[in-house]
Amino acid sequence: MLCFLFFSHLDSSVYVKEDLIYQDKPPKKLSEYGFFQDMNNQIPSDGVLPYDLTSPLFSDYADKLRFIYIPENKTAAYRHNKVFDFPNGTALIKTFAYLNNYQNSNISKQLLETRLLIKKNNEWVNVSYIWNEDQNEAFLSIAGKTISTKFINEYGNLVDVRYRVPNINQCKECHTSNKKITPIGPKARNLNKSFNYFEGSKNQLVKWHQMGWVENNLNIKSMVDWQDESKDLNDRARSYLDINCAHCHIDGGSADTSGLILDYLESKKINLGIYKKPVATGRASNNLRYSIVPGKPDESILLYRMQSLDPGIMMPESGRFLEHTEAVELINKWIKNL
Repeated sequence: MLCFLFFSHLDSSVYVKEDLIYQDKPPKKLSEYGFFQDMNNQIPSDGVLPYDLTSPLFSDYADKLRFIYIPENKTAAYRHNKVFDFPNGTALIKTFAYLNNYQNSNISKQLLETRLLIKKNNEWVNVSYIWNEDQNEAFLSIAGKTISTKFINEYGNLVDVRYRVPNINQCKECHTSNKKITPIGPKARNLNKSFNYFEGSKNQLVKWHQMGWVENNLNIKSMVDWQDESKDLNDRARSYLDINCAHCHIDGGSADTSGLILDYLESKKINLGIYKKPVATGRASNNLRYSIVPGKPDESILLYRMQSLDPGIMMPESGRFLEHTEAVELINKWIKNL
């Protein structure tokens, strides 16, 4: 659970330098954009709004601090089953960190990297910055980096991890749809939740409407928090698969030739993998016959690949060094109950 509080009055001397968003060559330092008035504490500047997702993408248990900047007097158009059509000049800002903010934690927070998706000339561009040891600045990264570190998990255990900052091309593996870079998370159905803003708790879509960014009363089927055990098991599993897998396993995604479609609104059982044979066999299938065998998780390729840590087998293929234990348990239970 994130506990960064977006308090403190905004410093009017720090503002977003919109000209840097549009320039071809990104600045070498994250601070140059002016997205934050306090870099280390991730307190945003005026016009930069924090947000969160109902179900976030798993990245080796890293915490994610999300922010969005939309130029003044510009709006984002709603698109059914897709991310909003954001205007040029939009910046999606995501800092990956181990906040280590559990009660029994005895190590400090660690900011790892900040990724930007910037829209200009009607196309998205990805830019990444890696944080320094002093935790007061992040520097432009092209080649990526592996960070050997430790964090405290929610059970109070110390975990070793080789956190991988992707290179500029690896980012495109997940963020490509129909051969164009695109965001993954900010769909209306994944934003329909409350957020604790400086002025108090408010639904994010209502807040965005008040900012003049989106229209009101959107007709959407919202995703659920996959960790919320009070929610329907099928909805939880489908929400998890959507945010973690459907950016590739969707029409136009990098894995659409597999025939496995894991979008939250997909209804055809064969597309979801139920009694679906893999397009290509090999060791990644573990000699199993189907992606999902209802009632039999041990015979399901999907779960086998989620459990694997072998780079040639595991799914997702990048973005993790650790097994997502809680998600494996969820999908195991879901398949048993199909």
